Amino acid sequence: MNILSLIGITAYAASGSSINGGTIYWILFIGVAAVSYIVQMNLQHKFEKFSKMPLGNGMTGRDIAQKMLHDNGIYDVKVISTPGRLTDHYNPADKTVNLSEGVYNSSSVAAAAVAAHECGHALQHATAYGPLTMRSKLVPIVSFASNWMTWILLIGIFTVQMFPGILLGGILLFAMTTLFSFITLPVEIDASRRALAWLDKGGICSAVNHKAASSALRSAAYTYVVAALSSLATLIYYIMILLNRRD
Repeated sequence: MNILSLIGITAYAASGSSINGGTIYWILFIGVAAVSYIVQMNLQHKFEKFSKMPLGNGMTGRDIAQKMLHDNGIYDVKVISTPGRLTDHYNPADKTVNLSEGVYNSSSVAAAAVAAHECGHALQHATAYGPLTMRSKLVPIVSFASNWMTWILLIGIFTVQMFPGILLGGILLFAMTTLFSFITLPVEIDASRRALAWLDKGGICSAVNHKAASSALRSAAYTYVVAALSSLATLIYYIMILLNRRD
């Protein structure tokens, strides 16, 4: 849930529509927000814990990333350091694995897990993994939707009685962002699967370290699940507003 959800609830109440729908959504909003907070805290706790757990072979996140890429025959992807914390990502546009400062130079289990995960996206790109290709094609559309849907939904809620088409347009834009969230799930899960398989096959992690890396990546995946479900709940709420506009 985000500020867009709060705007929707406030606008819906101000427009004179049924309070019951808003009450139900407030309950849903608080529930999802609580789950999201728990998942985020769990993720931070595990990464802090596993960031202090040495890998054993002394390899840094940069070393892990380069070795995984080369072991899979990928030599045209650069591994670079990026500012911030948990800002790690793979950029298919310029073929770079961007590792945060705490991962790039660290030889911890958490760094190995994150670096291998991002390289998992590079492997997906190299093999034209379907969901990643679909997600990449949706990026321009989702970018457009994200820039306009807040205002269109807000106007649509206030004018739903006279101009339901405006709200419908906002819902369609929001639906694209929800679809993007769900397509992201298999992309992230598959990247972690590839990472763990390589860490195990290459003997990079011991049995204990491998279990820790798996736990960290699983916790990270939960954040995407919560985000997708939150987006779906918000989408359903806006659809309810449109369908109940005559109440």
